Amino acid sequence: MSIDVEYRGSVFSFNVKLATTGYAHNFHVLINNIEVVYEPDEERNYRAVVNADIAPTLKGNDRDLIQLVCEKLDALKHL
Repeated sequence: MSIDVEYRGSVFSFNVKLATTGYAHNFHVLINNIEVVYEPDEERNYRAVVNADIAPTLKGNDRDLIQLVCEKLDALKHL
């Protein structure tokens, strides 16, 4: 599956891999060579999880793209 997001006038397409364990699920997305895992929180909205070593080095555009993918995943669950 892939997700397209628009950012600063350009469309970015990201491959999304679904992983399931029992009743739990999460999505793995590679954004600018950073593996981001999206998992549902207590309110069933998705949150992004990034390796703690990488998180401090994220640039503004990386953070923006991570947030846009998160919003897109949240929107897709309502379809």
